[in-house]
Amino acid sequence: MATGSVAMLLPAIHAFALNQHRVAQPFFYGAVLFSVLAALVALATFRQPIRNVARSQLLTLVAAYLVLPVMLAVPLHEARPSMSFFNAYFEMVSSITTTGASIFDTPRLVPDPIHLWRGLVGWFGGLLVIVSAVAVLAPMTLGGFEVLRPTASTGGLPGSGAQLARATEPNQRVARYTSKIVPIYVSLTLIIWLLQIITGAGSFNGLMIAMATMSTSGILPLRTMVEMGISFPGEVIVFAFLFIAVTRQVVWLPFDKHYFATLRLDPEMRVALCFLLAVPLALWLRHFIGAIEINEESDALAAVRALWGALFTVLSFLTTTGFVSSDWETARDWSALPTPGLVLAGMAIMGGGVATTAGGVKLLRFYALYKHGVREMERLVHPSSIGSGGRLGRGMRREGAFIAWIFFMLFALSISGVVVTLALSGLRFDESVVLALAALSTTGPLVHVALDGGLAYANLTVEAKAVLIGAMVLGRMETLAIIALFNPDFWRR
Repeated sequence: MATGSVAMLLPAIHAFALNQHRVAQPFFYGAVLFSVLAALVALATFRQPIRNVARSQLLTLVAAYLVLPVMLAVPLHEARPSMSFFNAYFEMVSSITTTGASIFDTPRLVPDPIHLWRGLVGWFGGLLVIVSAVAVLAPMTLGGFEVLRPTASTGGLPGSGAQLARATEPNQRVARYTSKIVPIYVSLTLIIWLLQIITGAGSFNGLMIAMATMSTSGILPLRTMVEMGISFPGEVIVFAFLFIAVTRQVVWLPFDKHYFATLRLDPEMRVALCFLLAVPLALWLRHFIGAIEINEESDALAAVRALWGALFTVLSFLTTTGFVSSDWETARDWSALPTPGLVLAGMAIMGGGVATTAGGVKLLRFYALYKHGVREMERLVHPSSIGSGGRLGRGMRREGAFIAWIFFMLFALSISGVVVTLALSGLRFDESVVLALAALSTTGPLVHVALDGGLAYANLTVEAKAVLIGAMVLGRMETLAIIALFNPDFWRR
């Protein structure tokens, strides 16, 4: 709460600099009001004994995604009186869960300080995801770490992460991880911002792209990077930094002297590289065959641009960011074939790495299922063989794969439930499916790509928006963490 109230000063200062006093006032007054409220809450809860720290931390996460946006929506609603408070609340839930599903149909008409506020909330939401994953969910073997049960106590983290995870006091562990992660998170954001300015993106656009990339929220002042006029070097910079959301190992570069050897053997990175080689190549070959049919196979430059557009966009949706390359449409113009939106939806479902800002099922779970499948096929040929990989490998193929399959089934059931509920609210089946996938995988821009003609969140009914709010929180928290809160034993302790 205190962080959010202080962050309100940034759009207030920006609005004052642009002489938009009507926009600046709600953010400035909101910063003062909620700073006082945060101080009162801190005094009231100071040194209060906590009977169950794990339960308290999970409930705090739920409150951060459901209750905190109420506070964050107040200045947004006051700065845009035409926007209902419920729509402002939807916007803030979408931002803090790094979904990036925006109510604004015409973002060009929205003042830049409001876009800055959306981007800041998404950026802080990404930081919250990383810290809570490694400091709260990892010790509970949740959030993807349940696949690594033999090393669950260390959170599967290299180097000093193991020592930090073994801290006896959970609150101390959160503080220590925060002190380690925040400088890295801020530094990488500043680097992206500086590089975007160098490539000509502009100061404000560069900052928005930097925050959207680090948090994988995809929140931009315009609908797409194409409308913002981002150059090819700018896309290359974003592409390079999107790998941060592919594997949890990237954050720990300063703390592990064997970092590059660890990264080379990291299963999440290997799975991501397989998808990045196979899916863009398949899409490119599809467009290439289409270009042959219209006698344009000799256009080598269009072929290269089509390949880059597929490569960038696939990585963007694999990390649940939702950026679309300017060359993505080049591929369509080159081959005259429609955009395969369902392929991008599949990438969003797979998601990125555990303990990153990416959503989805997560690559580590897919890797565990893959290893289990390979081992079962080996046993068909050699029933008495012994699997390799040591204790960690065997645990991932057995208990890890079992839990990964349970989570995958829960994710599929969640999709079914959200689709049915949205369909009952009056939406078409295809719209319900895409909206459910976008919310549960925290990839809001998916609706603009996977559906012909796109879909506007502002046109949805209040009931549909309420369902999507629950789906976004469920997709961010993950079903296993929610189920843990409903466990009776969890409340008796």
